[in-house]
Amino acid sequence: MDNTFLPLIFRMRYINRWSLMFNTEQEDLMQHTAECAFLVHFLATIGNRCFEKQYDADRLAVCALFHDAPEVLTGDLPTPVKYYNDEMKTIYKQIEKSAADKLKNHLPQELRADYAAYLHASELTPGEKKLLKCADKLCAYIKCIYELNAGNQEFQHAYAAIGKEIGAIQSDELQYFLVHCLPAFSLTLDDLQGTL
Repeated sequence: MDNTFLPLIFRMRYINRWSLMFNTEQEDLMQHTAECAFLVHFLATIGNRCFEKQYDADRLAVCALFHDAPEVLTGDLPTPVKYYNDEMKTIYKQIEKSAADKLKNHLPQELRADYAAYLHASELTPGEKKLLKCADKLCAYIKCIYELNAGNQEFQHAYAAIGKEIGAIQSDELQYFLVHCLPAFSLTLDDLQGTL
């Protein structure tokens, strides 16, 4: 059947992230991709308005929605396993590509070309891929902030490791976000609403 693409995509809600760690709040793949879409759109807009870039923020947001879609077929392999060594990284990239191809085949034939670019991020420039990676890393970092703020020390090492990775990324948009936006993710609802 060639019209089962969206039902498979909607199953992202059943793929739990951070499966090797205790979570105070479970995060699923659908939630992650939505957050990543918000973040990459925001980063692209920062780039366009503050740094005279020419990003297509809307297209990047759609790419973010589909960037982990093949995981409905593979599941979410924990990061320590996925990036254990170079051989494992290479093998997992092949598995992801194969899953994306298989997922594409669940689309009606007349729609496959439209979605192939999103499933493979094939039309993104290196700068756009970098921005999407920044958004993906920020999602993980913000998850760590939420867990630590809830008193869950399980995320202490992930917070430090991801913070180090983020610190090594050279990106005007990311640096702007870290200075002007990230601190608000530690605020309470009352603080965010300014009701105190």
